[in-house]
Amino acid sequence: MERRTLLRAAVLGGSSAVLGGTLWRGAAYAAPAQPGTSPYGALGAPDANGIRLPSGFTSRVIARSGQTVPGTSYTWHNAPDGGACYADGTGWIYVSNSEINPSGGASAVRFSSTGTVTGAYRILSGTRQNCAGGKTPWNTWLSCEEVSLGYVYETDPWGVDAAVQRPAMGRFKHEAAAADPVRKVVYLTEDETDGRFYRFVPTTWGSLASGTLQVMVAGSATSGSFTWANVPDPDGSPTTTRTQVSGAKSFNGGEGCHYADDTVWFTTKGDNRVWQLNLVNNTYELAYDDSLVSGTAPLTGVDNITGSASGDLFVAEDGGNMEICVITPSDVVAPFLRVDGQSGSEITGPAFSPDGTRLYFSSQRGTSGSSSGGITYEVKGPFRT
Repeated sequence: MERRTLLRAAVLGGSSAVLGGTLWRGAAYAAPAQPGTSPYGALGAPDANGIRLPSGFTSRVIARSGQTVPGTSYTWHNAPDGGACYADGTGWIYVSNSEINPSGGASAVRFSSTGTVTGAYRILSGTRQNCAGGKTPWNTWLSCEEVSLGYVYETDPWGVDAAVQRPAMGRFKHEAAAADPVRKVVYLTEDETDGRFYRFVPTTWGSLASGTLQVMVAGSATSGSFTWANVPDPDGSPTTTRTQVSGAKSFNGGEGCHYADDTVWFTTKGDNRVWQLNLVNNTYELAYDDSLVSGTAPLTGVDNITGSASGDLFVAEDGGNMEICVITPSDVVAPFLRVDGQSGSEITGPAFSPDGTRLYFSSQRGTSGSSSGGITYEVKGPFRT
């Protein structure tokens, strides 16, 4: 679904360029997404799981760290993080990373057509601090290590094929990945205060064994344009990938990443922003910036991000209000759900079931404030289509 053009991010050194006291937005001036009335309505009282939801929505607990997944013999991993869903016949699979170091890795839960859990299992082991990642068009899960010189691992959500390390995608402090089937590339975020935004161009689309790592380079400060430049040494040693290309655009703590309709959105936690790249025009803009919000900012601690069939964006909070907020195509931002009583945690891994009626996410440290207290939830209801 086409979203209207948002605020042009004419950014120099991480600060927005100002024209006449207003941020530049091409031929017009406007603020990015602003607080408003949610299309789903107000949040209700906490349910039995401590989740405040709009009318018509319900929640259930799918798994808890250190406990067997109900209906299976598999023990769910600690610190659940980034996730995605995959169609599995008439059912589906939800995969989830484990953000612990060492060990890390990822697990999966399988559901029947009615939503009954039918299995759970490991799909990646022996890695470090697997934070976010991304789904590929050929139905693999890219699990990313959030450590210095970290790797991307390509995994099988069905747990049949062994996971494969993908060094050609660069070694750095990886966060999220988003595949673009039109340009046949994969976008990558980097969780550093001076992190970069990358894209990987595979030699052959459908294989991540080889290809070219590129980094975003900002164009004119008055146009919000960008180009891509090759990273000479994706191995990142002895010179880090983010410092190899002069003029590479710096972002303050890259987090979640989502692609749809010739647009890629990604979040930066250091300045609490959601960025939007128009891939047709090669321009970048701000979809959300809490420093430009009128009144109280509804979205704090931006983290993982995903989208629905309606064009709504769903942004998880890292701390803050323990919420998932929705940003609509008409640039309204509002809470969609809130988790009560878990202030020491963060929301992670939002992903929709293939039919768009169920949203999965985790509270990473929900019950004990530690990595062993993670809870993974399902929210079901009348999501917009």
